This record gives sequence, C-alpha cells and structure tokens, in this order.
Amino acid sequence: MATGHTVTVYGAYGHTGRFVVAHLQERGFVPVLSGRDAPKLKALADEYPGLEVRPASVDDPASLDHALAGAAAVINAAGPFATTAAPVIEAALRAGIPYVDVAAEIEANADTFTQFADRARDTGTAIVPAMAFYGGLGDLLATAAMGDWTEADEAHIAYGLDHWAPTDGTRAAGKVSAERRNGRRVRFTKGQLEYHSDDLPTLRWSFPDPVGQRSVIGEFTMADVVTIPSHLSIPEVRTYMTTEAATGVASPDSPTPTAVDEQGRSAQTFLVDVVVRRGGTERRAVAGGQDIYAVTAPLAVEAVHRLLTGRTRTVGVASAGEMFDAPDFLRALSPHISLEVAP
Repeated sequence: MATGHTVTVYGAYGHTGRFVVAHLQERGFVPVLSGRDAPKLKALADEYPGLEVRPASVDDPASLDHALAGAAAVINAAGPFATTAAPVIEAALRAGIPYVDVAAEIEANADTFTQFADRARDTGTAIVPAMAFYGGLGDLLATAAMGDWTEADEAHIAYGLDHWAPTDGTRAAGKVSAERRNGRRVRFTKGQLEYHSDDLPTLRWSFPDPVGQRSVIGEFTMADVVTIPSHLSIPEVRTYMTTEAATGVASPDSPTPTAVDEQGRSAQTFLVDVVVRRGGTERRAVAGGQDIYAVTAPLAVEAVHRLLTGRTRTVGVASAGEMFDAPDFLRALSPHISLEVAP
C-alpha cells in the first residue's frame, strides 16, 4: 500500500480519469481532483467526500501550479494530449515531481520524447508518457519478451479486442491525430515513423486460446510504435487490431462503454499478443483482461508507486519498459491481467 502520498489527477472526471482516482484510493494514495471543467470536478467530488478540487486550465500556468502544489506526482488523464501534455509536463518540471500520462496519441507521445528529454534528464525528473493500455502495456510485454536480447529484427503487437466502444475522449483524440496527419496513416519501419496513404491489409492472426485465429487489420498503428523503439533496438514495429474492434472505434454510431460490474468496467475483453523476432527465433508475451480503459488505471498507478519508491531504472523521459523492470511490473498487475511470457 502507498503511504498517503498526494497525487494530482488532471482530467479526473473523464472516463479513464475516474478509474485512476478510484484505483489511487484503493492503493492508499490521496487523489487531488483537477481538470478544466469546474462543474464536472464538483460533481465528481460529491462522489468522493473529502478530496480536494483544484480546477486548472492548460493555458493558465498559475492554475496548473496550484493544481500540483504539494503533490508527490501527477497523472494526466485529460486528452487530447496534443493539447494537455506539454503544459502539464511544464508544471511538473516547475514543481519537480514525476509526470505520468495515459496518452495513446502517437504524435503527442513523440513530442514528449522530443521536447522534454534534455530538460527532464538534466533536472532528474521522471516523465513517463503512454503509461496505459496502448503504448505502455505493449512496451512492457515486448521488453519482457526480449529477455536477454539486446536487439531484434521485428516486434509485432496484436490486439485481440472482442469489440471497442470508444469514449468521447478517444474520439476527440483520434480527430486531433487525423488532423495532424492530414488524413494520412502512420507506421514504424526501417527505424522511423513513416506517413503514407496505403490501404491497410486484412490478415489472419493466431492468438493464443481462448481467442484463437482472428481477422485483424494490419498496420493499425498504435502508440507502441513510439514507446518500444524509444529504448529497444527494433527497426520494424507493427501493430494489429481485430477487425470488429477497428470497425467499432471507427464507426460514428458506436456507443460509449457501458458498465457491467461494481468496478465500472465494461464487458469488453482483450488479449494482447506480442511477438519479437530475431533471425529465425521468436519470443512471445501475452496479457489478457477486461476493459482497456479500466486496466489503464492500475498501469498508471503502479507506475506512480514505483516512481515514488525508487523502483526505477533511469530518469528523464522514458517509456514503461525502460523506466521499470518489465517482468516484475507485469507480475504486479496480476490482479488485473493474466500473463504468459515464453522467451
């Protein structure tokens, strides 16, 4: 359990932010509720009597400084992160506290590495972007699968979602990303991000049981193409999404997630199958669970716990797999995911 550390949650009233607040409390932290919408913060505070509310705007540095004052760390759960990440990171640097976000936006995560690497390293501040289902979990699995390998030829991350009911935040972030790309698609090949207008292939992927062989969209590119290459020498990183999930997130008619249990989780299930290849040898790591938004909370909160207890491997801007002991981190998530690593 945590020892009462105060952690500011920016975007606390959002779908994922609510999971983060609840999980922080379960772990013994004291959340501070922050974000841009004061009425929504007040409504959330009514559900959590005693928690402090600190509204803050990303275009008002003084309000962000107030939101982070006295906090031991900050978790940014407010997208689009193209808008929120840099201002909240700046505030974390001014406060001298660790920053964690749950960004799935490829370009926003790339910006974090590019813009803040030197300053964060020089000040000894830990900044962990994409500490979430997309970007964080895949990176941890790929790092664990690598084992003693120092390089590989390819990494493949296949997302076996049974369906995907996107949140309003997911839709807003997707719109921003599409605008930044001028409608193009992106992939990571030959050691760099490449923008293109090619049609995406439909393939078959053999997931471990109980999912089995499924139809997937190839090069359905997620934040793993930023996090994994940031510290692993792998020139080809490819991600795949089950066709039903890809259709769901793209459809304007898809509903938002519906809670089916006391934790607020939806019925959505997932299996993340990661394969790294070097020559003719493959190594694999697989994680399964329920609700991609809900599982982001234990990922982000476990990261904060380790940052505040010194269980880290570096400073500065680093992805989950570089900042933490990946196999140990994944084992700590055992109440929330199933795990199999077969190097």
